Amino acid sequence: MKKIIISLKTKFNVATGKIFNVKKEIDIPYKWYGNEYGGFYVSDEKLNKDSVIYSFGIGEDISFDEALINKFGCKVFGFDPTPKSIKWIRSRKNPVEFIFSPFGIDEKSGIVEFLLPKKDNYVSGSVINQINVDEDKKIKVNMKCLSDIVKEMDHKYLDILKIDIEGAEYKVLDSILSAPVEIHQILIEIHERFFPDGKEKTKALLDTLHKYGYKIFGVSKGMEELSFIKI
Repeated sequence: MKKIIISLKTKFNVATGKIFNVKKEIDIPYKWYGNEYGGFYVSDEKLNKDSVIYSFGIGEDISFDEALINKFGCKVFGFDPTPKSIKWIRSRKNPVEFIFSPFGIDEKSGIVEFLLPKKDNYVSGSVINQINVDEDKKIKVNMKCLSDIVKEMDHKYLDILKIDIEGAEYKVLDSILSAPVEIHQILIEIHERFFPDGKEKTKALLDTLHKYGYKIFGVSKGMEELSFIKI
């Protein structure tokens, strides 16, 4: 029932012009990994125990990461600078294949101001001043650009790069695509609802990915979890 409601709401928002109408651009096999809240569509035919996956934006949910680890036995590198997320990760027993780093992704490496959520019971903050964060709740966090991350970890190829970074996806995409690493799949949760010009931001994001040879193969019911593959 919940999925039906989400689907109907999405169709209404598209019809009324509230959100960008995102559509699949290539037809390949794919599966959903993770729970309804934290999952993404993945093209898994080429994944195996040697696959390398980066997962930016953990919050308090690693269902996506654990699903891939359980299926393939591969390593998933998780990243999140949010204090609640770091505390949550360190308080639980995680798979040995889940390798966590307490920093986030940005255009440049360094210490930046990070805005915490308006509601104290929420987890996700952002480097972007958007509707869900409080500009008076600022902390300093460590951020790194993808170029520095892959150099430090000595990765030349990523099977999957997933980002769920609360609106900052529009800001960091260019630096991700210019990093010295080949990325086969990019999974992005878009947050156009956070911005008055969200539709324009999403269109620009899609145009940029197209220029780099990526096509959409999976779109969630809510049209926020988008899965791209390089062809």
